[in-house]
Amino acid sequence: MMLLLQAVGQNTLATIAGLGDFATFATRAIAATPATRQLGRRWIRAVHEQGVRCVPVVTIVGLFTGLVLGLQGYYVLTRFGSAGALGTFVSLTLTRELAPVLGALMIIGQAGSAIAAEIGIHRNSEQIDALTTMGIDPLGYLVTPRLLASLIVFPVLTVAFTLVGLAGGYLSGSALLGLDAGVYWSAVHSAVQYTDVRECLLKALIFGAIAIVICCHSGFTTHRRIGVSGSRAVSVSTTRGVVLASIATLAADYLITSFLV
Repeated sequence: MMLLLQAVGQNTLATIAGLGDFATFATRAIAATPATRQLGRRWIRAVHEQGVRCVPVVTIVGLFTGLVLGLQGYYVLTRFGSAGALGTFVSLTLTRELAPVLGALMIIGQAGSAIAAEIGIHRNSEQIDALTTMGIDPLGYLVTPRLLASLIVFPVLTVAFTLVGLAGGYLSGSALLGLDAGVYWSAVHSAVQYTDVRECLLKALIFGAIAIVICCHSGFTTHRRIGVSGSRAVSVSTTRGVVLASIATLAADYLITSFLV
């Protein structure tokens, strides 16, 4: 029993210490914004890294998500004689939930993994130590531009996901299953309110900040991995960053929804 209590206590303390270290990391990255060198150029590079490169995967997933929603929603609503509400179903499901969550997960899978791996390689090759030696804040140089870019990229790609998903729902419901196009788009127009759009963009904004900071922190602390080193440590850090960022996104989605519903 004592060994069990000791193990629980050690794990609890380690978790609290990890959360404190992460909070300090995020705070330092934000505080480094005014003193970051070449912030504009590095911010543009980060936008390209997180945004432009993720456009194909986000639009493809958005299209097929809309197609599936249109197909499933049509058959479910037909049972209740409410096929005309398909536009309402697809638009609210995408706007309030699926677009910000799935869009964030896709960006994490592509851009977040690349960020964690790149910073992990910088740590292994001692480039981060070299930046510190030269008087350059590594957090401001490597993390801050990516964090600021996420505040733009995630909402923009979430909007793109939503629009493509609505088009996918139209293709399934109207073009393939015969629902009148005017009925579909009229339902979409009347269903989506300002509060729905606000919740969608708020979620995307928070998901982006949380996910990118987690991926950056995971790569930045590659040297702390116990029992692994070199390329194996980078691999572990990348996997850990993607998994934790995905879990944090889903947890944040529940918390935000519980407060706003």
